[in-house]
Amino acid sequence: MCILYWIQYMDKTTLGSSAILGIREATHLTTNQYNWLGTIFYLSYLAFEFPQNLALQRFPVAKWMSINIFVWAVALCSHAACKNFGGLFAARLVLGMCEGSITAGFMIVSSMFYTRTEQTLRVGYWFLMNGTAQIITGFVSFGTLHIKSSNFEPWQWLMIITGILTLITSLAFWFFFPDSPTNAWFLTPEERAVAVMRLKVNQTGVENKHFKKEQMMEALLDPKTWLFALFSALDNVPNSLTNQRQIIVASFGFTTFQTTLLGCVDGIVEIVTIWTGVIIAARTDSRAWVAFIYFIPNILGTILVNVLPWSDKVGLLFSVWITGVGTTGFVLSLSWVSSVTAGHTKRVTTNAIMLGAYCIGNAAGPFMWQAQYKPRNHVPWTVIGICYACCMLLLIVIRRMLMAENKRRDAEPPSEDPYDEVYVERPASDGSGKMEKVKVDKEFLDLTDRQNRDFRYVY
Repeated sequence: MCILYWIQYMDKTTLGSSAILGIREATHLTTNQYNWLGTIFYLSYLAFEFPQNLALQRFPVAKWMSINIFVWAVALCSHAACKNFGGLFAARLVLGMCEGSITAGFMIVSSMFYTRTEQTLRVGYWFLMNGTAQIITGFVSFGTLHIKSSNFEPWQWLMIITGILTLITSLAFWFFFPDSPTNAWFLTPEERAVAVMRLKVNQTGVENKHFKKEQMMEALLDPKTWLFALFSALDNVPNSLTNQRQIIVASFGFTTFQTTLLGCVDGIVEIVTIWTGVIIAARTDSRAWVAFIYFIPNILGTILVNVLPWSDKVGLLFSVWITGVGTTGFVLSLSWVSSVTAGHTKRVTTNAIMLGAYCIGNAAGPFMWQAQYKPRNHVPWTVIGICYACCMLLLIVIRRMLMAENKRRDAEPPSEDPYDEVYVERPASDGSGKMEKVKVDKEFLDLTDRQNRDFRYVY
C-alpha cells in the first residue's frame, strides 16, 4: 500500500514537476490551459468516483485496483508523446478516471484488516508516502535535467521513468495484494480466522459483496457524511498548490536546478508531520483536536507569504513549506470517516461522497492562480487561509455532534435488540447431512452505525 501510494502521488504531481522542465513551452500551454490540466484530472476523478466504488464492492479489490494501475501507467507514458493541450488533456482525463479506485480501495482494505486505532496509524503510514514521492520526484527531476538527448526533453523522460515504475507496481499488485483477510496468501487458515475475529471491536463487519440500497440512503441522509464531505472539499481547494509550488518557488528567484531540489523539503515536512500526527492521534484517541492543532502552521504560512517582503525569498520559502503541515488533518479525516461509518454499502457510499468532495475542491482550486495575481498571488493565498480556518471549525462541529450521539446512546434504556438473536442454517459438522442453526455475532451482520445501537463513535 505504501509503495502504490508513493507511486500514484509521484505520477499525479509529474505535471507540477514538468512545469519547470519545459512542458509548458514544448506544448505551447497558456496559463489557463495549464490550470485546466490540473482541473480535468479531478473532474474525471469525480465523474468516475461512485462507479469505481461500486466496482470495488462488486469485484475483488486487489484485481480491480491492479487493472486501474496498469491503465494509469499506459496513460502516464503517453504524456511523453503529447505535442499540444488536447493530447495532455486526454491523458490527464484517463489518469483521473483510474485514480478513483486507489484511495477508496485503500480505505476499504484498511477497514477490513485493521482495528479503528490501527486504521489511524495505517492510513497515516500510506498517506505520508506522498512526502516520499515529493522527495524522489525532486531527485528524478534533477536527474532528468542532466540527460542530454536530441529527441527527448527532461519532462518527457520524467513521464517515461515514472510510467515504467507504475507498470511494475501494477504487476506486483495483481500477484501479491490480497482482496480481504479471508484470502490473504500470507496468512494460514487459522490466522485468517483470527484476522476476522479481531475486527469485532470495530462493530463494522469485514466485507459484503451485496449492494444494499437502504444503506446507501442512510449514508445520503446522515449529517456527518456531508460534514466530512464539506471538510474534504474545503481542505483540498489549497491542494492546487501541488501543481503551482514549483512555479511559486522559482518566482522567488531560485534557479531551475535549485527549485527541483528544494521541492524535496516539501516531502520531508509532509512525512514528519503526518507521522507525528497519526501517532499522537492514535495514542490520545483524539482525531479532531490533533487535526485542529496541525492546521495552525498552515494559517501562519498563508499570512506570512502575504505580508513578508518580496525580497525575503528565504522567509517566503519557509512560509510555503509550513503550509504542508496541515495535510495531517485530511489524513486523519480519512481514517476517522471509516471508523465512524459501519455497513459495507454505507461505507462505500460515504467514501465515494467524501472523495467526490475531494475532487470538487481540487478541481476548483487551480483557477485561483491567474496571471493577473502574479507574482504575489495575494488572492489565492487569502482563499487558502480562509479554507483552512473553515476546516478547523468543521472539525470541532463534527466532534461535538459525535459526542452528543454517544451520550444519547448511553442514556437509552436497555431494550430487546432484534439483532442479538440472529441464526443461519448450515450442514451439521458431524457429517450427518442434517442442518443446524448457528448464531451470528452482531458484529458480522453488516449493520450500519445507526442500526447497531452498541456502536460508539470515536472522535
